[in-house]
Order: sequence, then C-alpha cells, then structure tokens
Amino acid sequence: MNILEMKQEECLELLSSERIGRLGCSKDGQSYIVPISYSLDENYLYSFSLDGQKIEWMRTNSAVCVQVDRLVAHDDWTSVIVCGRYEELPDQIGGKHIRERAWSLLSRHANWWEPGAVKPMTHSPAPHLFYRIRIESMTGRRAIQK
Repeated sequence: MNILEMKQEECLELLSSERIGRLGCSKDGQSYIVPISYSLDENYLYSFSLDGQKIEWMRTNSAVCVQVDRLVAHDDWTSVIVCGRYEELPDQIGGKHIRERAWSLLSRHANWWEPGAVKPMTHSPAPHLFYRIRIESMTGRRAIQK
C-alpha cells in the first residue's frame, strides 16, 4: 500500500461528496470528538446542532477540526482533515441570510438534522442552532494498492 498526499481540489471533492464528519474541539486541555452532518459551501462547512457540550466548548475555543473519510478497504481509503474556526449563526437581524443559506444547503439531503438534533432524553427542550466552520487549512491523504 502507498500513501499519497492529496491536492486541494481532491480534498474539496471528498468534502463535497460526503455528508458525515467527525468534529474535534477542546476546552481546558481536554479533547472532544463527535460526529456531525455538514454541507460544504465555498470556504465553509455548515452544520446544525442542539445546544450542548460541543457548542459550549466551541463557544469557549473556536479553533476546531473536522475529519472526513471514505473507506473502501483497508488499503483503499481517503481522509481529509480541515482546521478552522467555529462561527455561530445566531437567529438575529443581520444573520438571517446566512442561516437561510445554511438551511438551504443542509436540507438538500435526507435526515440532514442527524446526528445534530438527536440528543439523549432530557427534562427540558434544548434550543437548536446553525453554525459553520470557516476553513483555514486542510490536508488529505489517500491510500492505494501498490
């Protein structure tokens, strides 16, 4: 098996074709990784969530990463890591256009609210929100058979 570096265009192709990634964030030296659904648009990954630990942590530390991969076989896979900044899309005057863009992009796919809107049962309803990750850098690798 050979591991190859991917070009920027190849990284974007993978991000465009997939819908689920793993979001990494940190707070007070502790890492936290969760699956998210997303949609790529220009230099942003748009997503949706209920308020909870990942949102709290990203509000505290906006530096995040997202890992997206495609696994065909143990020696045939592609993986991209995006480093960027969390940007909340508040439901306020001035943010409506960006929230509507996020809704439009995400709702093109069935069950787009999963896993972001699926939360363990709680006693009070949690507010939902849209956010995006501004892509600052990305790297990708691909494994191929010799």
